[in-house]
Amino acid sequence: MLAEQLKDHDDTPREDRIVVLRGMSWSDYQRMLEVRGDASVPRLAYLEGQLEIMTPSLPHESIKSRIGRLVEVWCLEKGVEFSPYGSWTLENKEKERGLEPDECYVFSAVAAPLRPDLAIEVVWTSGGVRKLDIYKQLGVQEVWFWRKNRISVHLLRDGEYVDSPTSHVLPGIDLPQLLSFLDRPTASQAMREYRAALNA
Repeated sequence: MLAEQLKDHDDTPREDRIVVLRGMSWSDYQRMLEVRGDASVPRLAYLEGQLEIMTPSLPHESIKSRIGRLVEVWCLEKGVEFSPYGSWTLENKEKERGLEPDECYVFSAVAAPLRPDLAIEVVWTSGGVRKLDIYKQLGVQEVWFWRKNRISVHLLRDGEYVDSPTSHVLPGIDLPQLLSFLDRPTASQAMREYRAALNA
C-alpha cells in the first residue's frame, strides 16, 4: 500500500491537515503548546507571527518513521553513536521561531544536547510555513526534506542553508540506496533488507 502511495503521490492537499494562522504572538504559540501537552499531534511551528498547525496523515507518519529506522540501521552497521529525539520541540523566543521536526537525531554521547545534529522533515502535503527559515535561526546543522521519494540535504554554512548532494553529519550514507527500501510491505522487512544490502 505504501509503495502505491509513494508512486502516485502528487502533493494534492488531501492528506495532511495544515492550517496557518497569522498575526499570532509568541504567547499564543506557547499557549497552544501547553494546551496540546505531551501529545505528538498536532505538530506546531511558529515563524514571526505565523502559527502552523499540522496533523500528519498516516502515510506521512509511516514515511518519517521508516526513514528514521533506516538511518538507525545505517548507524548501527557503521558504528555511529546516535540518540533519536523524535518530534523534539525546538524554540527560540528572541528569534520568534519554534517547531517540531518529524524526526531528529544527535550523533554524539552528549547527555543534554542543545540542538539536534540532524532534523528530518516529510513534505507529503505542500503549504505551511517555511521550515528552513526556522531551522536556520535555531542552529540545526543539517536538515533533510523528503518529497516525492527524494531527499534534499541542506547544510548550515555561515548562517545560511546550502544544498548538498551528500550528508555532512552522516558522511558516506547513500540516500538513494536508503530510499529504495521505503516501499517494503513492513518497516521490519525494510530494515532487514537494508542491513543485508549494507553488508553485501
